[in-house]
Amino acid sequence: MGLFSRAWASRRSSPKFSEEPIQKPKPPDVAGGEGHEPPSGPSPATEYQSRLAKEQTVFESCFNVHDLPAIFHYWSNRYVRPKLEAFGFSDPYDFFRVQVEEKCRPSADRIRIVSLGSGNCDMEVNLASKLRDRSISNFEIECLDLNQAMLDRGYEDAKQRGLTSHVTFSKGDFNEWHPRDCYDIVIAHQSLHHVMNLEGLFTSIENGLRDDGTFITSDMIGRNGHLRWPEALDLVHEFWIELPEAYRFNQQLKRHEELYENWDCSTESFEGIRAQDILPLLVDRFHFHLFIAFGNIIDPFVDRGFGHNFDAKGEWDRNFIDRVQARDEAEMIAGNIKPTHMLAVMGKHPVTEMKFHPPLSPEFCIRRP
Repeated sequence: MGLFSRAWASRRSSPKFSEEPIQKPKPPDVAGGEGHEPPSGPSPATEYQSRLAKEQTVFESCFNVHDLPAIFHYWSNRYVRPKLEAFGFSDPYDFFRVQVEEKCRPSADRIRIVSLGSGNCDMEVNLASKLRDRSISNFEIECLDLNQAMLDRGYEDAKQRGLTSHVTFSKGDFNEWHPRDCYDIVIAHQSLHHVMNLEGLFTSIENGLRDDGTFITSDMIGRNGHLRWPEALDLVHEFWIELPEAYRFNQQLKRHEELYENWDCSTESFEGIRAQDILPLLVDRFHFHLFIAFGNIIDPFVDRGFGHNFDAKGEWDRNFIDRVQARDEAEMIAGNIKPTHMLAVMGKHPVTEMKFHPPLSPEFCIRRP
């Protein structure tokens, strides 16, 4: 199984949580900046409900949201894993486990955790299982998601593993979430890039987090709708023209793309709806303890759309991915393009020394419109 086989990109149904009645937040005035026009036509409330219904339908029968290409696992194991191992964990699931374990071990109290946008709750149930296997029992994980079918799958998984005393399940929309309790840990695993009301959500996280609490996230921080910014798109096209004809077929959209098309994933759903706003807002509201950023122009070549066209064992294919990765890394370090993925640990107060791979600090990685 690959490094990110069950922990990458859009693992969640979205927007999520609150046990309050689902509201209809107004979309932000500037939802996407350059190249991302504000919605026109239906009213914001009508459009919101339309997107909401579509995502609920899509994810209701979605049992596996992690079907990534083999070439992705080649890339992530070779290039992303070492970045994580430098800080003591090997994959995103292990990342969450390490942070939670550090909070649980020295405490005599029960550690309260809420996971915002838990989807099928596979990460949360696996986390509970790993903690139990390591003789840690002083924790409770509350899973919050909009889609009841996905929560039901999580409950059945937890029940079969005997973990229902450690994992609970709540339905709601996190665009209007108001915490009723204080939490030691807030988790957002690949869910923030589905949120329209980021400002409201981050305020709620601040209010619901204990003074010494931890906010942990793994998410996408590129351009809205997972579009490429112009400077990154130029580099993608530079490599695109090297691809054999068969490699230019979009497996998700079922179309040939002679030149890579900058497709906006957020036009009908919440996918990447305000992705580019996540990092700037986090920098303004929280203090980073750990920050790992990676990936940009490599994304189209290893993700679901075109990644399945590559042979992960083929010499040409691997060499091509290696060259794209080298250029990606060099351009990010130079500040010419910005990372599209992050893992981060944050709190309400600064630490003596933030951990990150220089020069990729949170501030350095912001790409403003």
